[in-house]
Amino acid sequence: MADELLPEPDRVEGAPHPRETKQLYGQHKAEAAFLDAFNSGRLHHGWLITGPKGVGKATLAWHIARFLLATPMDQGGGLFGEPQKPDSLAIPADHPVEHRLQALSEPGLFLLRRGPNDKGDKLANEILVGEVRKLKNFFGLSAADGGRRVVIVDAADEMNVSAANALLKVLEEPPANTTLLLVCHQPSRLLPTIRSRCRELRLAPLAPEDMAAALQQAGVTDIPNPEALAELSAGSVGEALRLLNLNGLDIYQDLIGLYDTLPRLDRSRALALAEAATARGAETRLDLLFGLNELLMARLARTGAVGAPPAREAAKGEAALLSRLSPNPHKGRAWADLAQEIGARTRHGRAVNLDPAALILDTVFKIQKTAAA
Repeated sequence: MADELLPEPDRVEGAPHPRETKQLYGQHKAEAAFLDAFNSGRLHHGWLITGPKGVGKATLAWHIARFLLATPMDQGGGLFGEPQKPDSLAIPADHPVEHRLQALSEPGLFLLRRGPNDKGDKLANEILVGEVRKLKNFFGLSAADGGRRVVIVDAADEMNVSAANALLKVLEEPPANTTLLLVCHQPSRLLPTIRSRCRELRLAPLAPEDMAAALQQAGVTDIPNPEALAELSAGSVGEALRLLNLNGLDIYQDLIGLYDTLPRLDRSRALALAEAATARGAETRLDLLFGLNELLMARLARTGAVGAPPAREAAKGEAALLSRLSPNPHKGRAWADLAQEIGARTRHGRAVNLDPAALILDTVFKIQKTAAA
């Protein structure tokens, strides 16, 4: 009962759940790679679906699960007895598997994700070993039908050490006709032995046109600047939704305006920025501001390193600012070093509850100092 009252840990606020997302945009290569393995009879038992957050990894996992569970083990032959080879992961919208997946009642699917904590009142911060051990019952109950079984792990890099070791045993000796789909944001956090037993499907950041289509599918009808949104979100639909919900495009434009006069700093404007981000109930906005500041320094570092600003502006006047503040590789390195320093200080400050306004102003003054050096 406690599980039913808790939010789904793999759902992005303000967006459909991946199992409810009908169309996957911009990931044709990954889809084709999986279908090629399926049609050639070389379907690996473990698949590691990697890439930045929000580019469709979980959506692809659900599409694959839906396809596998709806496709008969014996596909039969065509007119001349040759097996039919599917060219798409799509299944009919009225297929029974589709209805059961939406209701989370499909007996051939096991969804491994974060469950409740020890008290049962909140979601655990990681996937615990108890959740992985439930696979034993799943394999036992679903063994009699002889059909395919699919396990979705979302996300694999959220497993603690005990859970990871328990899943490794499944990967080492997978039950027959079982496919494990591991959604993973940071593969480096996984055990090397888990990575070595999976075939990787790497998803790429979305282009602006794919981003716009994916956002429209998620119910976003008004996208003010698709190209700027794609730049700031690094092609991630999940991050784009967060930026839209928190007015991130305007915040980044404010940062460009604040730093446009550097090395001379408009202190009243800096104070106003700090006050707005630290108002009551603005914790998520504060985290976004720190993140956008780090992103700006990363774009400054890249501009100095390659000798030109990014091809697409993320805000009006950004290209001119980047070129002026980071005209050469030496300056680019200075911005890269500052980004690391400020990132570490910000994480420490947030961990020990330092005054947020002081953290923001400290960040701004450090940026001013680097601009003036």
